Amino acid sequence: MSAISIRRAIEADVAVIVAMLADDALGRAREDASLPLAQPYLDAFAAIDRDPNQLLAVMTDGDDVIGTLQITFLAGLSQRGAWRGQIEAVRVASTRRGEGLGQRLLEWAIDKCRERGCRVVQLTTNKSRTDAHRFYERLGFKASHIGYKLEL
Repeated sequence: MSAISIRRAIEADVAVIVAMLADDALGRAREDASLPLAQPYLDAFAAIDRDPNQLLAVMTDGDDVIGTLQITFLAGLSQRGAWRGQIEAVRVASTRRGEGLGQRLLEWAIDKCRERGCRVVQLTTNKSRTDAHRFYERLGFKASHIGYKLEL
């Protein structure tokens, strides 16, 4: 795995990222990975890329994008003004799962949160993703809260 690296995503990565997001039953129902890529994905990338409190990252093996996640750095008043790192959209290419890449990607993200002074790292995952639940718990995350979403 010596060619494996993690870096900030660039616009050229967006189509591969969207394809990874669409590569499961949940993702197929909510993403559109067809090319040319829908403009809202590119607009979202541009907004993420210019925001200093957003970090969209990709894991690469040589020139191939094989994983992704997004970190949002959140300032808050609770816990004495603690910063939080919110990790979202964690994916490893389906052909590369089971190689320890997800753990490496998450450990990298946690280090980035530490570097930014975060005192808490949090994430959400769909209730149906039981394998992901076990994965996050193995990394030390605790299912300490109940989350709610309202689709608009």
